[in-house]
Formats: sequence, C-alpha cells, structure tokens
Amino acid sequence: MSEGNRLKFYANGRFVESRTEKYLDAYDPSTGEVTAQVPCCTREEVEYAISCAREAWPGWAATPVIKRVQILYRLRDLLVEHMDELTHLVAWENGKAWEEAKGDVLKAKEATEQAIAAPSLMMGESLMDASAGYDTVLYREPLGVFAGIVPFNFPAMIPMGWMTPMCIACGNTIVLKAATFTPRTCMRIAELYKEAGLPDGVINIVTCSRTEAEIFLNHPDIKGITFVGSTSVGKHIYATAAAAGKRVQALCEAKNHALVLEDAPIERTAAGIINAAFGCAGERCMALPVVVVQESVADRLVEAIVEQAGKIVVGPAYERTTTMGPVVNQAHRESVLGWIRKGLEEGARLVLDGRNVQVPGYGKGFYIGPTIFDHVTPDMTVGDCEIFGPVLCIRRVKDFQEGLKIMNRNPFANGSVIFTQNGHYAREFARHTHGGMVGVNVGIPVPVGMFPFSGHKDSFIGDLHCLGKDGYRFYTETKVVTSRWFDQEEQNKKTVSTWDGTI
Repeated sequence: MSEGNRLKFYANGRFVESRTEKYLDAYDPSTGEVTAQVPCCTREEVEYAISCAREAWPGWAATPVIKRVQILYRLRDLLVEHMDELTHLVAWENGKAWEEAKGDVLKAKEATEQAIAAPSLMMGESLMDASAGYDTVLYREPLGVFAGIVPFNFPAMIPMGWMTPMCIACGNTIVLKAATFTPRTCMRIAELYKEAGLPDGVINIVTCSRTEAEIFLNHPDIKGITFVGSTSVGKHIYATAAAAGKRVQALCEAKNHALVLEDAPIERTAAGIINAAFGCAGERCMALPVVVVQESVADRLVEAIVEQAGKIVVGPAYERTTTMGPVVNQAHRESVLGWIRKGLEEGARLVLDGRNVQVPGYGKGFYIGPTIFDHVTPDMTVGDCEIFGPVLCIRRVKDFQEGLKIMNRNPFANGSVIFTQNGHYAREFARHTHGGMVGVNVGIPVPVGMFPFSGHKDSFIGDLHCLGKDGYRFYTETKVVTSRWFDQEEQNKKTVSTWDGTI
C-alpha cells in the first residue's frame, strides 16, 4: 500500500498528516481489498486535537444558539445533496447493503434535524416570587469539550448523529475517536460541516488505539465522554472517567430477544424477524439474534423463517440487488464463524448454514450467509452472548410466562420484542420486560430521534441516554440564578435572615 493511500486525522478544520509509524489497514469488505491505511495517532496528536477543541470552545459557546443551529440547517441540506456519495462511502467501507447504508446516513440527518430544535430544548425555567421578592431563573449552559468513542458499525449515524449534532448545538466542542475500520464517512461529513460554516476546532477527529484513547478518560479538558462498544470497555470507561469527575454515557452490548406467541401471524412475523436478525449483517446492537417461540407454532415459524432467509441475496454492498452485504473485515468474519462452531459444539441444531456462501466474482470478500440455530437451550452460550453477525437462535417455550422469564434472565436489555395479536399479553410484556426499547410487532424498536436510545442493564452504563431530552441534559449543565431587587424599605435594612430568600 503506497503512502498516497494513507489517511490523515482532522483537527482545527483541516486534515493533518500523522507522524505515527503505526498504520492499520482499512478494507472494502465486499472485495477484501485494502483500500487505505489508517494512522494510529500519537499521544501528542490526540492531545493536539483536544487542545483545538478547547481553544474553539469559548467562541463557540458564546455564539447564540440560534446561530449555531443555522449551521446545522445548512449541514442538513448538504447531507441531502450528498446522499448518494455518503451512501456509497458507508457501503464501501462498512459493507452495508445500499438501502441499509442510505438509512445510516438518513439517521444522521434525522439526528441533525432534532438538534436543530436546540433553541427550544435548551430553554430553562423561571419563577417570579419563588420566595417573596425573589425571582429564580434556571439556565442550561454548555460544559466544554466532549469526547466521542465510535464503533465501526454505523459510520454516519453514531458519530455524526448520536454524538456530534446535539453536542455542538448545545455549545460544546467535540473530539471523535473514529473507528479504525470505518473512519472515512465521518471525516467526509466533517468536511461538509466546514462547508456549512462551522468554525475550525469545533469538530476534531482522530484514529488511534485504545492506549491513546485512554487519554480522554483523565484529561482535564474533557468534560464528558459518550461511548458505543463492548460492555467490558464501557464499564472501564465509566469507572475511570466518572472517578475523574466526567459525565459518561456508555452504550454497550446487547442480545435482544423476541417472544412469538401462538396467535401471531406466522408469515408476517417471520418477515419481521428476518429483517431484524439479518439486516446490516447482524452488526447492530438492536439486531434480533434470539427468537423465543411458543412450542405450538415453533415448527411452522422456523419453516417460514428458513424459507424467507433463503431468499436473501448476499453480495457486494454497493450493488442495488444485494439485500445483505459482508461483515466488516476478516477478523470479525472469523469471530462469527467461531460462534457458529461453538453453537454446534453446544448441541444446537443448525437448520440454515451460511458459512459457505458463494458470491461470484467476490471470492475474497468477508461474506457470511444467514445462519439459523433451532432448539437452543438456556445452557448454550450461543444464545446468551453477543455475536454481532447474521446468526439467529431459536428457543422454544410452552407459554408467555416461560418466554418472558428466559428473556429477562439475559444480562443485556437494549431491546425486546413481542409478536402477538393479544392486547393483554402485549401490555403485560411492555410492563414486565427488562428491555429499554420495546417492540410490539416491531422487530427493531429503535425510536425516532426525539426519544432517547434507552438501553437497560448491561446494555447501558450511565444516567442520561443519548438523543431525546436526555441528550440535551447530558450535553448541558444547569445554572440557577436567584435575584432580589431592593425597594426603599429593603435598602434601609441592617440585618438579613440566615435563610435569606430560601424559605
């Protein structure tokens, strides 16, 4: 790979050549070809990006919020203008099929549109005569520099949807640690931000290893960290950064379940499961990798799922006829294949094997076809641990209560789903499931951006979720001002109560 294909990092509004001696390969997952080398930025370069964000913050925070969101208005239009370019970029570096890649960009646009509401959502509260003669006003103010630590699976939506728009709309600046496998989409959107008029230093992007990323956790200029990734790393980030006085939201692993009751329409339910289980090649924390089905309809459901899964077109991400692209790289492909072997060793019945899928002309791509295990029992790790690939596990139960108990036993609780036409069971499920995002006949219950992405248990660590009103609270702190204006009588007083204005 020539040095001409070496990427740069982004700081203070420009791309900067790294001085690192360590570069990592980025691939086109559809072909398996190396397309670029990504710098593992040095400690000094990460600290430089933080210093750029720190220096940009006072001016950006002092910019009226209405002027800040006018830049987001222009950015939103640029996202629409460059939709095909960005869609191709996501497909090329991540492996999402075309429509999935487009959805990734559309979710970044959606979050940008929600951030445009900052002038209303940052409004505080006030009360005249909170105590006699004393008026109290609450303001929401930006905190400073935030760090975003980004996974590979949504190159547009997560860094430039979940993290950046709301953060900067609230008056903060940000340093993103882009995913080494997929950094180019958010780098390109950073260019569009500059074109939209964003001042230099408000957004900065580095690529580095976990060693350099540790700088964020204790750096005195970082006020908060938003992270998406594994639960073990999320717990480490929370423990370390929170101990250093920083705000943390850590969105972590998942093993979402669906409960299918015997009254569910089988074909439509199977279609919803197929979309949820195999969309984005299973590389999303809201995928549906486990179906808990009532025994009375299990055979029919499995038959329908296998039949529909067999119609999925596995192929290169950027071909419009493809309905499922490759996984992100060979190392991840080997990890998923290892889990399939594990399921067989544990005794699960493999009813659809995607290990030997062939894509003519793309023999070196990182492909895995839809894979389905039936008769997965509670003692099998394949049904409990996050695989992050196109592998679906079927568990059979006798009734609603047994199914709910199995689902709630899992340590993760991002999303949970029920397929039923029974309103009573749907309501009981919504009340008693541990999942933070619940679907009733909805396989991927991700709410739109005005609501928070609200995982529970080991799927989320922190107090305030991303997006929705939680997001605004995370990226701002409150300041409460109490005022007292003296009349003539008050001006002449020579004593003041210990509880002046507070009672």
